[in-house]
Amino acid sequence: MPKIYLSPSVQEFNHYVDGGNEEYYMYLIADAMEPYLRANNIDFDRNQPEMTLSEVIGDSNAQNYDLHLAIHSNASPESSAGQNTGVEIYYFPTSQSGKRFADILQNNYKSIYREPGDIRVIPSRSLAELRRTKAPAVLIEVGYHDNRQEAQWIRDNIDNIARTLAKSVVEYFNQEFVEP
Repeated sequence: MPKIYLSPSVQEFNHYVDGGNEEYYMYLIADAMEPYLRANNIDFDRNQPEMTLSEVIGDSNAQNYDLHLAIHSNASPESSAGQNTGVEIYYFPTSQSGKRFADILQNNYKSIYREPGDIRVIPSRSLAELRRTKAPAVLIEVGYHDNRQEAQWIRDNIDNIARTLAKSVVEYFNQEFVEP
């Protein structure tokens, strides 16, 4: 049975434009993923909100996971706050498995995102969850939480996002997706 590590953001200090924070909404997405993963016989563990990023990485590395999925929402630099849109999917440049999963996520996310052409797959050596985890890892920024329309889209699509992420995990493991 495939086993993944779910890592919703632990960044409660990243506030959404109309209330709430990144940690809260990313945990809702991870919560909503669980029934989909169970229905598809994907075993999982996940981080806890009180963990630091180093603890999250240590927890992920403590077992042999087949995949590490970090779930975040994005914010623009102060000079362009509220103006950006889009989805960014990061993977470590030398990880063929990470790149494959990032491509699957991009393809599946197009079916739910407002602007399918605004979903980018980006190699990154700087993100700790990609660089320091043993399992192939991907970090997805599901949208911009400082943009009012994007933040509302995230709130309105918690289950759609969760289903799409879970469906992508199932596809990564070459299985047929089963609804709960």
